[in-house]
Amino acid sequence: MLTSIVGTNWGDEGKGRMVDLLSEDYDVVVRYQGGNNAGHTVVNDRGKFVMNLMPSGILRDDTANVLGPGIVIDLEHLYGEAARLREAGIEIAPGHLILSDRATICLPYHKLLDGLEEDRLGDKKFGSTRRGISPVYADKYMKKTLRMGDLLHWDSLRERLAGIIEWKNLTVEKGYGHAPVLLDEIMAWLERYGKPFLPYICDTTAYLSDAIDDGKSIIFEAQLGALRDIDFGIYPYTSASTTLAAYAPIGAGIPFAKLDESIGIMKAYSSCVGEGPFTCELFGPEAEALREAGGEYGAATGRPRRVGGFDVVASRYGARMQGCSYIALTKLDVLGYMEKIPVCVAYELGGRRIDSFPAEIDDLEAAKPVYEYLPGFACDIGACRRPEDLPPAALDYIRYIEKAVGCPIKYVSVGAEREACITMF
Repeated sequence: MLTSIVGTNWGDEGKGRMVDLLSEDYDVVVRYQGGNNAGHTVVNDRGKFVMNLMPSGILRDDTANVLGPGIVIDLEHLYGEAARLREAGIEIAPGHLILSDRATICLPYHKLLDGLEEDRLGDKKFGSTRRGISPVYADKYMKKTLRMGDLLHWDSLRERLAGIIEWKNLTVEKGYGHAPVLLDEIMAWLERYGKPFLPYICDTTAYLSDAIDDGKSIIFEAQLGALRDIDFGIYPYTSASTTLAAYAPIGAGIPFAKLDESIGIMKAYSSCVGEGPFTCELFGPEAEALREAGGEYGAATGRPRRVGGFDVVASRYGARMQGCSYIALTKLDVLGYMEKIPVCVAYELGGRRIDSFPAEIDDLEAAKPVYEYLPGFACDIGACRRPEDLPPAALDYIRYIEKAVGCPIKYVSVGAEREACITMF
């Protein structure tokens, strides 16, 4: 079984929580795009963990965890993340963690450039996490980066890197007027944070091919959501990578493989970190109450998330883009304080009501939400474990979303803990 677990909205839908839950039935978990700008929060019997680069299956001892060729790896961050997990009793050994030799290395100057550009943009900034993701993907497509496999050829690494840094300083020093990047400093950084991972590097295409031939099951874990996809998201307020399920086999290194199913992760309301159009956004006391009830602060950045009611237009579009077989609805329990639940059922654009998600950024920024309110269930559902345990109003809300999005809801999360989930069918 090859399964993708993907976000249908702006990210932060609860993918890590669902990967942790479902990975019990899988042999391998693969991260296939993005970098440490991800923030996947998992709560289980071992504690609370926030993974940025590590696949969420790392918390299971018998699961292999792969960072594929589509990933960009900040070695310093990975080193620190591994250390924190070890302190919590999680063993990070070769075989439990596997790094693609084709994965791109995010170097310190990529983070530097990310921050310099956001500062230059001022009020027009994109809302970057400043972790170097866009600059390193840009360099990847300029064919001027290092890959993990280059660390296995240490004798020739310095010469290769020297040419890249000479080119990069044309931007750092002569463009932004910053002090130049120094070759010796980057080499020292690679030695400190890269060399410890040499035993983890392998040809993940061969590894995953063998896993498929052996009948092993694989989860592909995405970062962010459909609306942050570089091609189909709210461009230019997107990530620099392809966040869609269709890219999973490519980013994992096995483009010849075919997915068996795509599980779309979708919140029972809407949230968004960063800049860009967010049509369903709520403001004032209504927004503050929802933000506090849901603990809506970025796992990777700590930034307060913008919040809104469930967005039918955006969610229907996101589920379509992800080719969802079914939906996992998260954080339904958060809505338990509401007497009535806000739902953005359509957009208003130029005096017209529209039901399709606009492609153009100008239209998205001009669109206004059309809100309706559904009956709330106004009680704590955190102890519910079966569909019949849920109050009728909660079941009605689930069925409403199912019909509005056009995709069956198989899982409903009613708490952060691993077991706080209801299987609907």
